[in-house]
Amino acid sequence: MRLYDELADWWPLVSPPSEYVEEASEYLRLLRAFEMWRVETVLELGSGGGNNASHLKRDFRMTLVEPSDGMRAHSVALNPECEHLPGDMRTVRLGRTFDAVFIHDAIEYMTTEEDLRAALLTAAEHVAPGGVVLVAPDATRETFEPGLTTEGGDEPEVPGRGFRSLRYMMWTLPPKPGESFVETHFGMLLKERDGTVRSIHDVHHNGLHSRATWLRLFDEVGLDARLEVRTLEGTAYDTFVAVRRASGAQKRQ
Repeated sequence: MRLYDELADWWPLVSPPSEYVEEASEYLRLLRAFEMWRVETVLELGSGGGNNASHLKRDFRMTLVEPSDGMRAHSVALNPECEHLPGDMRTVRLGRTFDAVFIHDAIEYMTTEEDLRAALLTAAEHVAPGGVVLVAPDATRETFEPGLTTEGGDEPEVPGRGFRSLRYMMWTLPPKPGESFVETHFGMLLKERDGTVRSIHDVHHNGLHSRATWLRLFDEVGLDARLEVRTLEGTAYDTFVAVRRASGAQKRQ
C-alpha cells in the first residue's frame, strides 16, 4: 500500500489531525462509559500518523504501535510525549498490559477471519483483566455501502518555496461473492512545490466481516463484547466495546 510507504510523507494532506476532533470525542465517550476503573493507560494498535492520539493524549497516557516507519515518524512529530513502537497488530507482544486497548480503522486491513482473530487476541493479551478494548471499523458487512469520496488539502505556503497540494478520489467497490474483503482504489494527484503534478493509483483491500463474526471472535479470545454506535457527522457507525474476562480465558478452537 503505497499510501503508507512511499507516499507517507503526504499523509497530513490526506488526513489532517484537525479532522479527528469529533471522532476522538466519541472514542473518549465510549472509553469513559464502559471503563471498570479509571482508564489512564491506553495502547493504540495501528496508530498511523497519530491523529486520534493527538486528541486522546490529553486524557490518557498513550502507547502507539504502528508498522509503517513513515507514518510513525509523523506521529512522533505530532505526539512527542507518547511512546511509539513498531509492530504489526496481529503479532506484536509488548509483555505488559494497559487499562484499555484501542484500534481504529487500521483494523480494516484484517481481510480474513484469521487476521481479525489474531488482532483481537493481541488486544486481549495487552489489556488488564476488567479492562476495555475499543475497536472502531469503518463498516461491518451489515452497514457497508460502496461509494466515492473526493478530498485533499494544501500545505501552508512558505514564501519563496511554494507549497505542495494533494487531491484524491477514494472509490470503494462492492464485495465480490464469497470474499471477506472489498477493494478500495485511490486515485491521487500530487502537486510538488515546483508546480509539477503527478498521478498515483493505489489499491487497498479492506476486511468486511459480519457483526456475528466480530462478536464470535471477541468471545473466542476472552473478551466480552457488545455492539455500540458512534456518530460522526450525523452518520452512525458500528463500534465494538469489550471487557476482558477476569480469567482472560480463550475458548478452544
